[in-house]
Parts: sequence; C-alpha cells; structure tokens
Amino acid sequence: MGAGSSTEAEREPLLVPSRVGTNTNTYTNGLPVNSRVYGRRWLVLTLFSLLALMQGMVWNFWGPIANSAVQAYGFTKSDIAFLVLWGPVGYIPWLLFMWLMDKKGLRISLLLSAFFMLLGSALRSVPVTDLHLRRWLIHGGQFLNGLAGPTVMSAGPYLSTTWFAPDQRATATAVASLFSYLGGATSFIVGPLIVPAPNVSQAAAVSNTSIQSRTQLILYAELAVIAVLSTATLLYFPSRPPVPPSVAAASQRLSYRSSICRLLSNFRFLMIGFAYAVPTGVIAGWFGVLDMVLTPANISQVNAGWVGFWSTVGGCVFGVAMARFADSIRGMLKMILVLMLAGASLSSTWFTLTCLSSFTHLPSTTAILYTSCILVGIFINSSVPIFFELFIETVYPVPEGITCGVVTFLGNLAAGLLLFSLTFYCTGMSGIIIILTLRSSF
Repeated sequence: MGAGSSTEAEREPLLVPSRVGTNTNTYTNGLPVNSRVYGRRWLVLTLFSLLALMQGMVWNFWGPIANSAVQAYGFTKSDIAFLVLWGPVGYIPWLLFMWLMDKKGLRISLLLSAFFMLLGSALRSVPVTDLHLRRWLIHGGQFLNGLAGPTVMSAGPYLSTTWFAPDQRATATAVASLFSYLGGATSFIVGPLIVPAPNVSQAAAVSNTSIQSRTQLILYAELAVIAVLSTATLLYFPSRPPVPPSVAAASQRLSYRSSICRLLSNFRFLMIGFAYAVPTGVIAGWFGVLDMVLTPANISQVNAGWVGFWSTVGGCVFGVAMARFADSIRGMLKMILVLMLAGASLSSTWFTLTCLSSFTHLPSTTAILYTSCILVGIFINSSVPIFFELFIETVYPVPEGITCGVVTFLGNLAAGLLLFSLTFYCTGMSGIIIILTLRSSF
C-alpha cells in the first residue's frame, strides 16, 4: 500500500551527469536531484479525477431536478439553494485539509475526503419513509460530501507538480481541476433524464412515488461508484513518486505558517485571487440552482440541464486545450486570462440584456439564451487551470496545495454568499438579473 519501495530501474537517473561542463543533472539547494517521471502517474491522476468527478456529481445532484424534488420530497426552493450551499459550507475547515496535505501528503488527505464522500452518499441513500427525517439525512449527506471539496478542488496543482514533468504540468492541472466541474455537468444530464419532471398541466401528473424511486436509483448508483473508487484509493494511491519529476517537485518549500503569512501579505496574489474568486464562485453557485433560476424564462428542467451540461463540458474541453497551449508557450498566462474574462463579460452582458428584452427590445429566443449562457460557462470554467498556474508562479515557493486551497476557499465564499442570498430571495427573473449583474460588473 502507498508508494512502496522503488526498483533498481526506477532509481536510475533520468539525466546522466558528466564531470566536464555537460552535467545536466538538476540541482536544488546545492544537492543533485535525479528527475524521473513514472507511467503510474496516469493511474494516480485518473483516481483523483474520478473522485473529483463524483464529488461534483453529488454536490450538484439536487439543483438540476429542483422541480421534481419540490414535489416529491416537499422541498422549498430555499431548501434546494441550501442543498447546493452545503458545498461551500464544507469548505469552512479548509485550513485543516491544507495542513494535512502539507504535512502528511496527498494520500492521507484524499483518503479522508473519500471517506466523507462515502459516508455522505450512504447517509442520503437511506430509504426512510418519513420525509422530514429523510430531508435531514439528505442535508447531512450533502454536507459530508462538501467536506471533500477542499481536497478535490484545490489539490490538482499539487498532484501535477508532484508527479508530472514541467511540460505536462498545466495539462495535468487542467484535468485534475476540471473533473469536479465535469461531475457537475454530468449531473445536469443524469438527473433530468432519469428523474421525471412534474407536469401539472397533464391529466395524469407524475406521481411522487415514481419520482422518489427514480431518484433513489441514482443515489444507489452514485454510492456504489464512490465505494469502488474509495476502495481503489485505499489499495493504491501513493503520496509521491520514489523520485521527483522536476526541480520544482524536489525543492524545499516554505512551512505551513510561513506560507499562509506570505499569501495574506502578497498584494498581487490577493488581487489575482479576487479576480479568480468572484467570477468562478458566482458562476458555480448560479449553475448549482440553474433549473430554479431558468424556470421563469419558460425553460424546462431537461433543457436547463442541457444548458448547464454544455456550459460546463465546453469549459472543461476548452480549459484542457488552453492548458496544453500554455504548456507549449510559456509567459502568456495573463493575456489568456484577460481574453477569457473579456469573453465572459460580453457573454453575460448579452444574456442579461436578453432577459431584459421588455426594456431593451432585443430578440429573446431559446437559441439566444442557450448560446449566451453556454458561452459564459465556457469562458469562466476554462480559466480555472490557467488561474492555478498563474497563482503557483506568483507565490513560489509556497506549496501548491496551500496556494490553491486559499483561492478555492475564496471562490467558495463567493458562491456561498450568492446561494445564501437565494435562500431568502429566489423567485422570479430578478434572481437571474442579480446574478448576471454581479458577473457582468466584474
């Protein structure tokens, strides 16, 4: 279990040192470092990414089927907002997870997160008939799943630096960071396609029993997948490779306390963190209740799910492509982010003005709403791995896990404030206008 002892072949140096002027062996702190990348890094990345995907699916489970949950489980729209809010709330003990990652490595932190995910999925799957008790179990399960967020959402750059060579690091960061978003996108499709939407206009409306049985089927399936992934992580997920892949992975880093102090006193880092937290946090909270806020625009539960799906998937695909581009052309991170945020601002402004068609007299069609909304998600979600790489370059040698833990906490804080406000005011098109005003003002 764990990394295990390395073989003789694994201890062979990647670059053969030379005595005379051609010594290509890397050095850190005056000591030589034999760098090597291992094929097992792809297995490590796969396990981490799949756990992140399931955490995102569980977090975004109820938002895409909000109308069905309201009818079958007696939820209010405030309850739906609170179920999504448990994700940001789970970020409250983020300092503990960052400390654990810094002191014990990624294995222990990820195992603890997998345990919370497994326990939370089991808790919300208990098939009790008392709806009041069932609601409490569901809320408790969502909260436990939220406790896994600090690790799965912020440890991607730490994993890529620990296991991957510099020319693959941005790509690995993109994959590890965006799979959580891909999980949220998957829930936009799985929920609405399997769970029937209520339709009171029909003579025979969909029964509560039918909605509950279909919902229970998805809950059991997600529990089974999380159990398999948790077992695989327990059996094999090393904290680090036997030999580091680069100088950055082997170099001495700042201590936990020194890292926090440096981050909080670095004005440039705080400004970039604010630029990351506001758009990504707001868009994450918005997509978490997308079905609820698009209902006044006469967009059905299934169609709202497709909007959320293509917005997130487009952002993931575009984000990996841009990360690969950043791997090949260094020094353009800031320019890439400026272009992405400019595109997001224009798209969100377009969407907002379309929703205000009674005032702006702009054409308001389903195709326009889909296109503008999807473009917002693509531009914002694809910026996440580029932001992470910029953070790491800005505050090096602060450990990657701590750096990204701070900024993802800020993003979840922004999402939490938005969702908390929706628990008090979540009806009508005004909810959309408030959200899009926040985005377009950025």
